[in-house]
Amino acid sequence: MKILTIHADYLKFQVREKAIKNAEETDKKEHEIKECLIVFTAVEKKDENDLKEIANKLAEEITLIANQVKTKNIVLYPYAHLSSDLAKPEHAFNVLKEAESLLKKKYRITRAPFGYYKSFELKCKGHPLSELSREIRIEEITTKSEETSLKRTRSQLMGSISQTKLDTSKLKENDHRILGQKLGLFMFNESSPGSPYWLPNGLIIYNELISFWREEHVKAGYQETMTPLVNKKELYEISGHWNYYKEHMFVAPMGEEAYCLKPMNCPNAMLIFKSQTRSYKDLPLRLSDIDRLHRYELSGVLNGLLRVRAFQQDDAHNFVTEDMVDDEFANIFKICEKFYGVFGLEYTFRMGTRPEKALGDEKIWKKAEKMLEAILKKSGKKFTILNYDGAFYGPKVDIIMTDSLGREWQMGTIQLDFNLPEQFGLKYVDREGKEKTPVCIHRVIYGSLERFIGILLEHTQGKLPLWLSPIQVRIINFTDRNKEATEKIIRKIVQEIPSLRIDSDFRQTTVNDKIRDAELQKIPYTITIGDKEEQAQTLAVRERGKKPVFGIKLETFVKELKEKIEKKQ
Repeated sequence: MKILTIHADYLKFQVREKAIKNAEETDKKEHEIKECLIVFTAVEKKDENDLKEIANKLAEEITLIANQVKTKNIVLYPYAHLSSDLAKPEHAFNVLKEAESLLKKKYRITRAPFGYYKSFELKCKGHPLSELSREIRIEEITTKSEETSLKRTRSQLMGSISQTKLDTSKLKENDHRILGQKLGLFMFNESSPGSPYWLPNGLIIYNELISFWREEHVKAGYQETMTPLVNKKELYEISGHWNYYKEHMFVAPMGEEAYCLKPMNCPNAMLIFKSQTRSYKDLPLRLSDIDRLHRYELSGVLNGLLRVRAFQQDDAHNFVTEDMVDDEFANIFKICEKFYGVFGLEYTFRMGTRPEKALGDEKIWKKAEKMLEAILKKSGKKFTILNYDGAFYGPKVDIIMTDSLGREWQMGTIQLDFNLPEQFGLKYVDREGKEKTPVCIHRVIYGSLERFIGILLEHTQGKLPLWLSPIQVRIINFTDRNKEATEKIIRKIVQEIPSLRIDSDFRQTTVNDKIRDAELQKIPYTITIGDKEEQAQTLAVRERGKKPVFGIKLETFVKELKEKIEKKQ
């Protein structure tokens, strides 16, 4: 089944003449529906095997989009032109009737009459979600689609996985997508929409952030884990994610089972806790992980690194007793201050309360919300409250940052959860030998590493701190006769700082060209070696964006590099 949805200010339509013999009876007056989601539909032959299943999937997809564009008015509009492989009219009609029946419990439904040519007029709202197309299938892969794919030419196949072109006409110069392209950090390809390809220089940044995260979390008593990226659907049925989150999950049938790409780490962390007998002496138990996650974001909201479908986040699940909650939050707030302070990033907190669809007893929620609000007041950090914005299993504190364009983004999040440990039957033995259920604090600090890097690139305009820059030092020769001395200096620097990312530019072009290229690549330090430097055994050092300083001793420069890298400057 194929659908095209349009979020419109209004839709007007009027029946003109019959398109099929058995068209349903209707009037010929003009109909107008204001502020609506129009769903143009084409039911196909492959949908004929299971009417209820395809109608259910259609209703689920419409519900997802309607909730995101925040409308209660739905127009189901039969539109055969979307496909050349149509189902029989009676079957298509029944699918739409069934979908209408499912949707009308929550929405005001208008179904345009089936079997007619109609004139229509609409005004599209024009935001990113206002025009979306979908293919709705019962099976992920059908024999017919396999045959069709085999018949496609190589050029057609290559066209469908082409490099994603970046339209820079409406982007500011410090947009992370422009910087990523100029600096060779990442790319996107239609082979996997919304999933970044990290290029060598970009992966250096990625791995440096992870190394910093690992170093600090070992100091803070965290133990890193790694769990399967593909899990049975049943795991998410236990956790509740299947009921509350499945529209954002990648799901694939495998034999008689359904498997999901992992959208979050918490269910797996619950299983690790449950894998052995736990005592109060084991708590707090801080399990961290940085696994890759996948979430199905609508194509209309994908936005460079800021909203993607594949990402990693610096996750952790801290299992504590109830009387440990205050201290554990205080420790997490210290980590927030450490991580954001290193980059000079300002942030605030936002507390989210119980959503409309939530797991667990309302009394437990009220207790958790009261605890969380008291913790935030005690922290002294500015915070706001957003009602109904908590996770489905517990209230949360989001770390909110404003980017260079004035847009607010959620980065990290800290969630207080009494419910999932109960769902999984987690227990620890207290001082009196009695079994009790632990509390879980879910927390990420960077948030999505992809989003964090995107925000950081825009915040710094690509001028990353020394410790994080893909190339930290570039050394250039003034003339060819200085090349040997330049190579000797490189060896000495690397001997002192083996991990330093240093490269050279020995091209036969002017020094000004070489310096300009280093500035364009945002390299923190450029060293020039000419005859004077070679004879005096000194360096001409140019710090990014500044004028060169001459007569610098190698030992002095190496000492400065070491200190800045160690202090994360």
